[in-house]
Amino acid sequence: MKKSLLALAALTAFAGAASAQSSVTLFGVVDLSLRNQDNGSAGTMKSLSTDGNASSRLGFRGVEDLGGGMRAGFWIEGAMSPDTGGTGQTWQRRSTVSLLGGFGEIRLGRDYTPTFWNHTVFDPFGTNGVGSQTNLIAAASPIGSGATTTVRANNTVGYFLPAMGGLYGQVQIAAGEGSGGNKYFGGRLGYGAGPVNVAVAYGITEKTGNMIDDYTAMNVAGSYNFGFMTLMGQYHMNEQGSNEQTMMLIGANIPMGAGTFKVSYGTTEVTQGTIKGAEATQLALGYVYDLSKRTAVYAHYSVVDNDAGLRFTTSASGPSVASISGFKSTGFELGVRHSF
Repeated sequence: MKKSLLALAALTAFAGAASAQSSVTLFGVVDLSLRNQDNGSAGTMKSLSTDGNASSRLGFRGVEDLGGGMRAGFWIEGAMSPDTGGTGQTWQRRSTVSLLGGFGEIRLGRDYTPTFWNHTVFDPFGTNGVGSQTNLIAAASPIGSGATTTVRANNTVGYFLPAMGGLYGQVQIAAGEGSGGNKYFGGRLGYGAGPVNVAVAYGITEKTGNMIDDYTAMNVAGSYNFGFMTLMGQYHMNEQGSNEQTMMLIGANIPMGAGTFKVSYGTTEVTQGTIKGAEATQLALGYVYDLSKRTAVYAHYSVVDNDAGLRFTTSASGPSVASISGFKSTGFELGVRHSF
């Protein structure tokens, strides 16, 4: 929701910083769901959970016209936990300042890494809730151990290409600044026009702090809109030393009346230590019904099936599985999401 500077001054403590902006936007998402997770012999957990359909957040963004086709902008965005009222680290989702123009965008601050984008853009569940394909990435595997760049990185300098007839891309470098696991370099290049969208990304996090080795991540993903449905696919490979993880996903968003049916099937194969080629799979189903442009209700269900030695689950917040492996994890959530 766009606010005049007078209204923003009355509502927030950021009026002084905002006074030089041409425009400032307050935005956010509140998403809560009733969730049930069953982790086999580890037990079940019922909870009021967040982020089933979209990540709960509160943010401010602004743009100033500098003339000559150049603009300055800022974006600060923090996660919320509306189930408890907690906020966690302030502005940890994104905190950046930018210069924009015909040359593209130069962006500085905490931001998503290029290698994360294909995970979320080409996932029918948008890497949220019990159906997120990221359920098959990190929780049960030390691949990437010590790296803090799987989703975001601190201290980044990035460059984004300008609009070029469907071509898009970015490069990003992050300084370690003495913090282990944050020294990162990566890039992403894609093409999106008409019904087609494809992208490839690569990143490396240099061995620092308690990392066992350099951590590399590469992925390629794409989607095609047939009109009656949008088909999506992904392939990812993560490596650290002799440890390797490969992941694949195929899924679709299918419009149905005022809502959307979502389905995905993903696999992950892990080699680490004594585990050689163990697999886990996830099947996820969901339906999101739009009550308005800003408000939706949703229901999601997923099941993760682990080979011996693996312990992936449908949600990291469920019963602890540290002492078991090779089980099935099921998750169901029924929730409401409101954007503003």
